[in-house]
Amino acid sequence: MNKAIFLDRDGVLNHEIYDYICRVEDFKVLDYQIPVLKQLFDEGFLLIVITNQGGIALKRYTVEQLDEMHQLLKDAFVAEGADIAKFYYCPHHPTVGGECKCRKPASGMILDAIDLFNIDPKQSIMIGDKPRDVEAANGAGVKGILIEPDEQIDYNKIKAALANNSYV
Repeated sequence: MNKAIFLDRDGVLNHEIYDYICRVEDFKVLDYQIPVLKQLFDEGFLLIVITNQGGIALKRYTVEQLDEMHQLLKDAFVAEGADIAKFYYCPHHPTVGGECKCRKPASGMILDAIDLFNIDPKQSIMIGDKPRDVEAANGAGVKGILIEPDEQIDYNKIKAALANNSYV
């Protein structure tokens, strides 16, 4: 089985602006996150992005614009010798069409990734900057780590959580 680092996007991998990032030029990669995640990638962890993108349902931006932002993120990682295995995003918004199974705090995107990549949830972590990220992780049997928006990911905290089989 594989192991994974599931990553929320806004506030974890790119600068949090506390609103929808609607324009590619407003998308700022947090380059300081890459070395820690590369180290985990080198240790055999898959890097998988799990992100709510309700701005699509609200017509604030398009799937093409979202794909362009994700390509910038992927390129930044590849340039440093790491790779993001897949980007999962929920395009839904609760005010447009009701609830879905993928929007965090639901665990649908994580469960889909677990199935597709044959991931062992017990050897995996989800890093997010909102309680809903941890809730989605826990619902899929994955440990969740909560960080502050734009806070640097702590390698030792991740390794300790994995070693102790604890939730942070």
